[in-house]
Amino acid sequence: MLKYRSRGQSIDRVFHALADPSRRVIVERLSRGPTSVSDLARPLPMSLPAVVQHLQVLETSGLVRSEKIGRVRTCQIEPAALRPVEQWISARRSDWERRLDRLGDYLAESDDEPPEAGTR
Repeated sequence: MLKYRSRGQSIDRVFHALADPSRRVIVERLSRGPTSVSDLARPLPMSLPAVVQHLQVLETSGLVRSEKIGRVRTCQIEPAALRPVEQWISARRSDWERRLDRLGDYLAESDDEPPEAGTR
């Protein structure tokens, strides 16, 4: 149970981090490769301190890692942080596919049965 709880908390942090459109833009940019904080901030309609706050949320979630070399902080994506989320979504998809398959089978069976006497 404890293992599930910590995994669930990590999934919650990732969903929380990705819930903000600005953070999704940052993740999208970082998916093309590492870049400096100032380069990340340049196209965004917000201040550099606001971008840093968004990066802190992304780092806390495990989606982003940063490293400071000299005066430049460079950020990069951590794709492994998405694995638990991908597994969670995949499990939900599998559940719903099984349910819909069973519903399809049920509906196909009911189409094959002749109508009962007195019903149309």
